[in-house]
Amino acid sequence: MNSRVVVPVIAILAIVQFFAQPGYAVTCGEVDVALLSCIDYLRGREAEPTPACCNGVKAVKGMAGTPADKRTCCNCVKAAANRYTDLKDTAAQSLPSKCGVQLDIPISRNVDCDRI
Repeated sequence: MNSRVVVPVIAILAIVQFFAQPGYAVTCGEVDVALLSCIDYLRGREAEPTPACCNGVKAVKGMAGTPADKRTCCNCVKAAANRYTDLKDTAAQSLPSKCGVQLDIPISRNVDCDRI
């Protein structure tokens, strides 16, 4: 199975598991899986985010239902952004709008997630 099929399947399974467990807290593993298919766009290797990437952005939005979940997602995104030194800041900032998603979580290395 190629990675273009595996990543969306894993993201969907993570979302299903998240909604199937009431009171379950968001984990960085779930956020990372959801946004994994965005890495090439964020590194400038793709001109536009893929549909799988945009589905991941929508999944993260769905995970961030409470203020605590938003802060967790923010910290996870920030940690992931810091793992990839070659991420393009302009691509990261434009990702939600390119995917047509109003995301309350900035995709940035420098955001103060406690202010969310």
